[in-house]
Amino acid sequence: MSHTAIMLMAGIALLIAIRLTISDGARATRLFLLLWLVVSIGNLLVGIFYAGYGWAEEAVVWLLVFGAPAGIALATARISPRA
Repeated sequence: MSHTAIMLMAGIALLIAIRLTISDGARATRLFLLLWLVVSIGNLLVGIFYAGYGWAEEAVVWLLVFGAPAGIALATARISPRA
């Protein structure tokens, strides 16, 4: 399995864990976005400095790794019922 797929699954798992533990959907979404931004930037920097990829290559992958789970988080926050 590719590292990108693993990161995408990790992002979705983190989103599920946060949404299940925090009852306020807006707060859970904000926390997830902040945590996932930090994790995904860390992944980007590891790819650049240790794996030997260039900034441009890693930036494209970062858009997918951060963007897909973030988009899911924003979509679920938008359609979830307000408490």
